[in-house]
Amino acid sequence: MSSTTTLTGQRPAGTTPGRRLLRGLPWLVLRQHRTALICVLGLTVLAAVLIVYERHALIQLLDSADRTGKDVGQPLQNSRGYNVVVSVLGGLPFVLAVFIGAHLIASDQENGTAQLVTTQSVTRRQWLIAKLGLAFTLALVPGVVLSGLFTWWWEPHRSHFPSQWTDGTIFDNTGPVLPAFLLFLTAAGVTIGALVRRTLPAMVVTFLFTAVVLMLWGEVRLRLGSTQMFTYPMGGELPARLAESYEVDRWVGNADGELFGWGMCAEATEKASDACVKEHGIVNDVIEYLDYSQMASMQWAAAGLLLAGTALFTAFTLWRVSRRPL
Repeated sequence: MSSTTTLTGQRPAGTTPGRRLLRGLPWLVLRQHRTALICVLGLTVLAAVLIVYERHALIQLLDSADRTGKDVGQPLQNSRGYNVVVSVLGGLPFVLAVFIGAHLIASDQENGTAQLVTTQSVTRRQWLIAKLGLAFTLALVPGVVLSGLFTWWWEPHRSHFPSQWTDGTIFDNTGPVLPAFLLFLTAAGVTIGALVRRTLPAMVVTFLFTAVVLMLWGEVRLRLGSTQMFTYPMGGELPARLAESYEVDRWVGNADGELFGWGMCAEATEKASDACVKEHGIVNDVIEYLDYSQMASMQWAAAGLLLAGTALFTAFTLWRVSRRPL
């Protein structure tokens, strides 16, 4: 190989070293994926600017409503800006998993770049760590920035948002969940790409994997908290402190604490319903709920699970690629 190779960092005599922050393998990886870097950062900046603008618009609307005494309800219900932000945040996992993760290793294995690089005084592990470092940075930076901005927009004005805090639109895009989710799906995409070794099939498999994970995640999300029970007189109103709670299930109960299904006495006539209530001694309504105060702990539990999955995918990829012929 020529002494001018980028990987060894050597330069011809008489040349002046560049002032790049990155040199050698990290610089090569960054240059190789500069298009992906520009696209992801551009998407992040666009979404960040839109969130700041929409938050400002919402504050102005609420200030105007306070002065006039007008009830604004849920102004974001049909907001185009809000829908665009939600679409971008919902699409980021697919973008990073499919176009960054799945493409990262599979493309180099398919076109022979991986074998070429690792013959230039660079070990497979060094090459892979450099690639993973870029991929995880591209996942972490947008995740942290957009999650922080979306939380800043949503938390003080959450009563005006059309989604509950348990919905994926809110839960998965605020706090530590979004960056952890992006890291997990990016790592999964890298692993799939390393196993499939062909770019297009790896991207297809990663897309399907991401869709399935997001579909199942809704069930996992609600199991991260501990439900609580609240009993109150039948037909009464829930206390204001439960206004932001998420109702998991509902029953009716008698004075002895025995619970019956909510539709237990849903008879055809009011007289028959009253007779059923009297027969079973039903006097209370009972709800099982998740309290809003649990949101933070549930999000950190979710982030912990996702980061553990990221670590497992990463460790497996390092082990697999380090031992399998390129």
